[in-house]
Amino acid sequence: MKDKLIRATAKQGQVRIIAALTTELVSEGVRIHNCAATSSAALGRMLTAGTLMGVMLKSEKDSLTIKISGGGEAKGVVVTAHSDGSVKGLIGNPLADLPPNALGKLDVGGVIGKAGDLTVIMDMGLREPYIGSVPIVTGEIGDDIAYYYTASEQVPSAVALGVLVDTDLSIKAAGGFIIQMMPGADPMLADFITYRLEDIPSLSELISKGQSIEEIMEYIFEDMDFKILDSLIPEYRCDCSQEKVEKAFISIGEKDLSEIYEEGKTEELKCHFCNKSYEFTNEHIGRILNLAKNKKK
Repeated sequence: MKDKLIRATAKQGQVRIIAALTTELVSEGVRIHNCAATSSAALGRMLTAGTLMGVMLKSEKDSLTIKISGGGEAKGVVVTAHSDGSVKGLIGNPLADLPPNALGKLDVGGVIGKAGDLTVIMDMGLREPYIGSVPIVTGEIGDDIAYYYTASEQVPSAVALGVLVDTDLSIKAAGGFIIQMMPGADPMLADFITYRLEDIPSLSELISKGQSIEEIMEYIFEDMDFKILDSLIPEYRCDCSQEKVEKAFISIGEKDLSEIYEEGKTEELKCHFCNKSYEFTNEHIGRILNLAKNKKK
């Protein structure tokens, strides 16, 4: 089934819903980074969270970055997302893997760790980006995103993120949702939705059985005036370019650039998000060095 993200409401607009099937998106991220099983689940959950949160941005020029680092073997996960549903990500140690947890599931909380923070950075074209940070609650990511919304933005939220990794390390199913109570919503409504969520199978299980994201949400919000507002196709997409990599190269400083140029070297830089390589010949490095010198004048 193809990836899809929907935005919807329930209970006459008292509830906002963003939900997505992200199996193909997560598969691409895991393939690029060649992840082990537990790392696949950790990266996949973060990528799914990124695309769900990213579509809340108001402008196509805005970007959202989520970082989680809890001292575990994953050595942190970072994703960047945009309002069109595109997302990219990286994991510090893609080979990090742990035995199943007490529930027999991939130990994402263990591989992430709890000694650290979840940080959300929103760049909306202002002088300074918005930065919100909360302590890691469980390391399972969904719980931590929900806590961020409740503690940092005062928006009661339910967050589910699921990634089902097959025995051959392929991604069998992935998806997630964010359910938020809007201002003025009936206080009892949140409790009712919580009880209903506790009674349904895991999201990844429903997706693996062939359920569409619309069907899953309609099942959860049955008899609750569920309405789909719009939909889009989320995807793993890196926006790196020769120009952006060149700017990063300039940032290493005139002294180091001069040493590289004088040694007659050719340098190859690789994008950490998509592994695409960019080659800089010695002649090209010379032009960059002159550009760096001219900027100082």
